[in-house]
Formats: sequence, C-alpha cells, structure tokens
Amino acid sequence: MKFDDYKKYLSPALSKSTDLIMESGKGMYITDVNGDTYLDFVQGIAVNAFGHCHPKIVEAAKNQIDKLITASFNMVNYPTTLELARRLSEKLPGDLNSIFFSNGGSEANDGAIKLAKAYTKRPAIISFKGSFHGRSIGATTVTASNSKYRKYYEPLMGSVYFATYPSKDLCPKGYDEQQRTEYCLNELQQMFDYIVAPEMVAAILMEPVQGEGGYVVPPVDFVKGVRELCDKHGILLILDEIQSGYCRTGKMFASEHFGVVPDIMTMGKAIAGGLPMSAIASTEEIMSHWAPGMHGTTFGGHPVCAAAALAVLDLIEEEHILDNVNTQGAYLKSRLQEMQEKYPIMGDVRGLGLMVAVSFRNPEDDSPSAEMLQKVAKYCLDHKMLTLSCGVHGNGFRFATALNVTKEELDEGLKIFEAAVADAAAQR
Repeated sequence: MKFDDYKKYLSPALSKSTDLIMESGKGMYITDVNGDTYLDFVQGIAVNAFGHCHPKIVEAAKNQIDKLITASFNMVNYPTTLELARRLSEKLPGDLNSIFFSNGGSEANDGAIKLAKAYTKRPAIISFKGSFHGRSIGATTVTASNSKYRKYYEPLMGSVYFATYPSKDLCPKGYDEQQRTEYCLNELQQMFDYIVAPEMVAAILMEPVQGEGGYVVPPVDFVKGVRELCDKHGILLILDEIQSGYCRTGKMFASEHFGVVPDIMTMGKAIAGGLPMSAIASTEEIMSHWAPGMHGTTFGGHPVCAAAALAVLDLIEEEHILDNVNTQGAYLKSRLQEMQEKYPIMGDVRGLGLMVAVSFRNPEDDSPSAEMLQKVAKYCLDHKMLTLSCGVHGNGFRFATALNVTKEELDEGLKIFEAAVADAAAQR
C-alpha cells in the first residue's frame, strides 16, 4: 500500500510531514503498513497523553461505543460527559467551573472569543506575535506564528491587534528577561494609548507557553503584568492551554507556573488521550452571558471522547504523571544542554516539563537555521523516529513525547537525535 496511489483523492491543503501509512501503535511506538516501527516523539502533536492505545483509554472508549455512540449533546445528556464536566471543574484553577465542550483547539478558541465579546459587549481582541491558535477563520485571525497562515485569507475578522510576546526573537537583541518584560508591557500600554482604547478591548488572548511559535516560556512578571492590565481595564484574559495544558509543563495547567488565573481557558489535544475533544472553561458569571443558542456544536461533548477523557484523568492520578513529567522533563533538558555545549549549531534549549524545544542556528552570526533543522529531522526519520518542527523561522525542534515516557525511551530518542545533530554539524 503506497500513499501516492491515494494522494489524488486528498486535498493538497493538508501539509504532510511524511508519506508513511501507519497501521498500529502502542505506547511510544507506531508501526506502518510495511511492518516498520518508529519511535514517535510527536504523538499526534502532543495529543496522545499516554502514548498510542493505552489499554485503559481503549477500554473506556470501547465500553461506551457498545452502549451509545452519540445522540448529540444538544439534544440529550450523557453520564460520561456530565461526569467529565464535574471532575474537570475540580482540576481547573480559581472559579473556572463552567465548561463548554467542543472538538478541537480552533473551535475552542473561536468559542472563547465569542464568549468574551458576549460578556464584555466590546469588539476588539489583542493577541501576540508568535501565537498559534488554530486554522478556522476566527483562530487564523488571532494567529501570528507565521504570516503564511494568514496571507491568502484577508480580510480576516476585524478589530484584532498584535502585541509583542517576550521572546528573544521578538525583543531587541541582548535584552535580558526583565528588559523583555518591561519592553513588552510598555508596548501593550502604547497600544492602548495610540491604537485601541482599552475600553474597546474584550479580551487579551495568549498562550502561557507558546507552542507552534517555538515553545517559548515568558517571564513570570510579564504574565502577571498582563493579568494586572486586564484587571485594570475590565478586559478578560483568555489563556490558550490547548497544547500547554494537561500536565505537559509539569503542572496540570501551565498558568499555574505563573500564579495567574485566567477569565477563560481553552483546552484540547491531550484532554481525551487521542480522541478529538476540546473545552472552554470560565466562571459561572461569565458563562451566564452565553444564553442558549448563542453558541453550539453537533459533536462537542461526545460520550465516547468523554469516556476516554475520564480515563485520562484517572491515569493522571494513578500513574503520578506530574512526577514523571517533572523528572523526565528535567532529564531531557539536562541531556540537551549537554549536547548544546558540544554542538555549536544548537541554539536555545527551552521549555517547561516535557514541553521542550531546541533551536538550530548558524554559529557564525547566530541567525536561525532551518537548513540544520531539516537535516536533523531527515536523519531522525531515516532512523525510524518521528519528529516535529516549530518556530516562525522553521528552526525549532520540539519534543512532544507521551507524558508517561520513560528514561529508557528518552535515551533511545536522544541517541538518534544526537547522531542527527552530529551528522548535520559535520556536513557544514
């Protein structure tokens, strides 16, 4: 079976990283139709919280399928979805205890924007350069991780403005963490002074750790400063935890690293352990401004996805997953930092928990090198390891392993990765 035989039946719009046709998977490994097995350091782009086909997640989904597949959460209620709402509300920070289920990250972020506008009666949204929030028209409008995502679709949704995220790439060269914080908060204030009055802004939307933009971790003082500006001006803070949530960074939600509670939070990816599910969480007060029919979904709150999501919550506790993420994340980062000392083509090693990325650079001028990244990725694929890039310059290598990854599995991947880096460096 070859992908080329079927390619003509598929729209070319979906970018393909490989031509592999995968048939089965277990844990950190995935096997194609030819019987070749790959170490999967992508895991559906951080979707498979417990790797491929964890038996408890599979069992939960199968049991629900035997009973009921769907009747639409618009029409009826399901025990699994109701229980998920209750248990998820117990995990959420602050007063975020009212939940709207949907299917994917873009849909959740679109809904969050609608909710913010419905509550505040204000038109404008502020997002950040380097952000990625999805591919639907609304989510594309607030995305700025790369202009290619936006270039064919103008005009997009109106009254959207972009502030500077405190990353090294976006701030003046040589700025330290404190200077980046001051610079970016000052830019936000200037936006209010010169471009859009704060009383016109419904929400500031940000990723507490940028994903597609490069796994960039902002300074704590910056996130707190954004929260203070929102409070000062009656602006809602929406935190997109689609990728950074659900233990990925070593906390249940990345926002916990910064001591900040948003007004609205979006979740997705790992929430149902590989099945399509996302959620919008807010307070009862804010959600009360979404009257019946102001937002909707056919498949959101799906009982099979909810059954899998309940199994994920069980496994987080049973497998002490936060301990594993912090232990293995620290080990991963330390190993990468050791390599960084050996190979000048490796730039930053950054991230939290198991949300870690490495940038590649040209040592002569410290400029980003997508070429080096591509060579590393090709070597990894040739040696049966799936990988994923990130960053506006295409020079970031992100690690998106399962949350229950072992040291032995990390070592297996790091051995291939270091060999790939050494090979790319030797070709320069």
